[in-house]
Amino acid sequence: MTVTFAARGSHAEVEGGSALAPKFDADGLIPAIAADAGDGTVLMMAWMDAAALKATIETGEAHYWSRSRREMWRKGGTSGHVQRVREVRLDCDQDTVLLLVEQEGPGACHVGYRSCFFRRVSGDGDGGVQLEAVEPKAYDPAKVYGKGS
Repeated sequence: MTVTFAARGSHAEVEGGSALAPKFDADGLIPAIAADAGDGTVLMMAWMDAAALKATIETGEAHYWSRSRREMWRKGGTSGHVQRVREVRLDCDQDTVLLLVEQEGPGACHVGYRSCFFRRVSGDGDGGVQLEAVEPKAYDPAKVYGKGS
């Protein structure tokens, strides 16, 4: 399968048509949310450029764009925690990608959790707020990524 993107047409064409015409931002990026294809848990949010979106669709494995490293990366390239893509969806105006994935390995989060969304906002008991973990770590990132990760 070779992926090409269509030119963005009218609102009606973009929102109701069948042409794949993603809207990338001024930096050439589009937000991508990865969710577990089985239970719907949101695992992570990352960015894709056109090459990462094409690679994801063509290979069936999630690829993203690192804004800090300024390079494309394949999820699981270092950790082995690959995301096998079961479906690629775009929202109504094609400016956000949703990947339904089978997450290999214990987690998607580089700090050791199944999901990057492992904390919630809660009261701190003194009238303020804090972040509170709502799930235990799934793996030790130091063992997976080495020191300094």
